[in-house]
Amino acid sequence: MPGFVHCVERVAHSGVSAYNRNIQNLPDRAPCTSKHNNKASHMTLLQLINERVEAALAAAGAPDAPAVVQPASKAEFGDYQANGVMGAAKKLKMNPRELAAKVIEQLDLEGIASKVEIAGPGFINIHIDPQWLATRSLAALGDAHLGIAMPERRKVMVEYSSVNLAKEMHVGHLRSTIIGDVLARVHEFLGQDVTRANHVGDWGTQFGMLTAYLMESRNDGDAALALNDLEEFYRKAKVRFDESPEFADLAREYVVKLQGGDAEVLALWRQFVDVSLDHCHQVYDTLGVSLTREHVKGESSYNDDLPVVVKDLDTLGLLKEDDGARVVFLEEFRTQEDKPMGVIIQKKDGGYLYTTTDLGAIRYRHRVLGLDRVIYVVDARQSQHFQQLFQIARMAGFAPQQMVLEHVPFGTMLGDDGRPFKTRSGGTVKLIELLHEAKERAYALVNEKNPDLAEQDKQAVARAVGIGAVKYADLSKNRTSDYVFSWDSMLSFEGNTAPYLQYAYTRVQSVFRKAGDYRADAPVIITEPAEKQLAMALAQFEDVLLNVAETSQPHHLCQYLYHIATLFSRFYEACPILKSEGEVRASRLQLSALTARTLSTGLGLLGIEVLDAM
Repeated sequence: MPGFVHCVERVAHSGVSAYNRNIQNLPDRAPCTSKHNNKASHMTLLQLINERVEAALAAAGAPDAPAVVQPASKAEFGDYQANGVMGAAKKLKMNPRELAAKVIEQLDLEGIASKVEIAGPGFINIHIDPQWLATRSLAALGDAHLGIAMPERRKVMVEYSSVNLAKEMHVGHLRSTIIGDVLARVHEFLGQDVTRANHVGDWGTQFGMLTAYLMESRNDGDAALALNDLEEFYRKAKVRFDESPEFADLAREYVVKLQGGDAEVLALWRQFVDVSLDHCHQVYDTLGVSLTREHVKGESSYNDDLPVVVKDLDTLGLLKEDDGARVVFLEEFRTQEDKPMGVIIQKKDGGYLYTTTDLGAIRYRHRVLGLDRVIYVVDARQSQHFQQLFQIARMAGFAPQQMVLEHVPFGTMLGDDGRPFKTRSGGTVKLIELLHEAKERAYALVNEKNPDLAEQDKQAVARAVGIGAVKYADLSKNRTSDYVFSWDSMLSFEGNTAPYLQYAYTRVQSVFRKAGDYRADAPVIITEPAEKQLAMALAQFEDVLLNVAETSQPHHLCQYLYHIATLFSRFYEACPILKSEGEVRASRLQLSALTARTLSTGLGLLGIEVLDAM
C-alpha cells in the first residue's frame, strides 16, 4: 500500500529487542523433554543442541545436569547459549569456567556450529554454522511442511468458545474463541488427531424460562421474530420470570418437562437452540474460526449420563450428604473455617450442576473418544472449578493419570477506563457488531491510503486487515494478562500488529512480482550477517510451534512472526535482492521465499489472512 513502506523500517530494531526479551521466557529445556515430545527420529535444532550439550556435561563429570540451552539474547553472544554449566559447577563445587572448558572439549557440534566459546563466569556461546543454515533453509523450501516433522501422534481435544445459548455472543467470548482456534490449528499442523469441542450451554433451569417465554411468543405472534434479538428475548424472559410468580412456576414446570423428554417442549427447545447456533456461526464465519456445527456438543448431550455419574461417585464412597445435597468434599481445598470444601454434585431438589455435566463429559472423552489430552480454554475466573473438577475426575477414575486435563485460563479485555470492555452506555458489546466496526474502520483506512484500489479489493483488504487486527491484538498478549482494547493501536501499520505483518508479507510478494524468472532449486548462500540472522530465525519456526503446543501460549508465535518481519526488513535494506546478480540474487530470493512461506503459515495458524497486495 503506498505510503506504508517506511513503517516497516522504523520498527525493525524494536521488534528484534522485543523478541529477544520474549524468548528468555521459553522453557529451559527443549520441548522434546516433555510428555508431548517429538519422536526420537527427528529433533529440532534446539533439541539437538540440548542433547549434545547434556552428553558433553555427562562426559565432563556432570551426568544429570540439564543443558539449559536457549536462543542468545544478543547477536554478539552467538545464536544459542548453554547455561547449565553454572548449576552443575555449583553442585560439583568446581570453578564454572573450568567445567565449561571440559564440556567444550567433549561437545560434538561438528557441522552444526562454526564456533563454541566460554563467556562470563561459565556460559557457553554457540555460533551456528552458516552452511548448516543454508542447507536447512533449502530443505525447508523443498518441503510442503517447511521441514517441520510430526511429533508422536496423539488424540487432542480443544474445548473453546463454549457459549451460553441463552444470549448472543459478546466481546467476552472473543478470547476463548480465538485462543482455542489457534491451539486447535497448531496441534493439527503438528499432525495431532485434533477434536474441536464447542461445549455450549444449552440445558438447565434458564432454558425452562426461555422455553416458557418462547411458548408465550408463539401464542402471541411470530416466535421467530421474537428470537431475532436474543439479548432482548432473554431480557424480557428474565423480567417475566422475576415479576410473575405464575410465569416462574410455569418455567420450572418446563424444566421438568424438558428433562423428562416432553416432545412439545423439546421441539420448542430445539427451535431456540437452532436460532441461537445460527447467531453463533454467523460470528464464527465473520471471525474466520474453524468451528462448525459438527463441533457442537452441548451440556444436554450428557444429560442421560448424569445419574450414572452420581451412582459411580456414590459407589466409590466419594459422595456425602450435606443439607440434602450430594457433595464431594476435597481436603486440598479449604473453607475460611479451614474445613474441607464441598463440591455439589446433585442439589437437594435432584438437579445437577456444571461440575456434574463436566464430569460426564470427561468420562465420555476418555471412555468413548480415548483422548490423550483435553485443553479447556476458559477464562481465569473458572480456575478453581477446573482444579476441583480434575481432582474429582482422577479420584473417580473417569480420567486416568496419563490423560492430560489442562485448563488454559485467560484474562479480560478492558476498555480505556481499565474496566471490562462495554458500550458507551455501559451495555454489553455484541461480538458481531465489534467485528463489523473493525471492517468499517479498516475500510476507511484502506480508502484513505489507496483510493484507486478497486472496490472489490478494498473490501477484501478491509476484511483481512480489520478481522486480523482484532484477533492479533488479543493473541499477541500473554493470555493470562488483561489488556486494553484500542482501535488505534491494533489497526496501526507500525509496531507488533496484524497490519504490519500482513504488509510485511505483501512486501515479499512484491519482490517476486518484480523479479521475473526465479529458480526454486537455487542453492542458499549465507555470507552477510543479515542473511544469517534471518536464516537463523527461520530455522527456529519448528521450536516455536512445539512451544506453543506445549505451553498453550499463542503470543510466542506472534512475537516470533514479528521478529521474522523485522529481520526481513533489515535483510532487505542490508542485502540488495533484485540488484544482486547470479547465485547471490538467486540465494536472496530463496531466503525471501522462505520468509513469505513462514509468515503465511504462521499467520494462517493464527487464523489471519494474508494478501498478495495491499
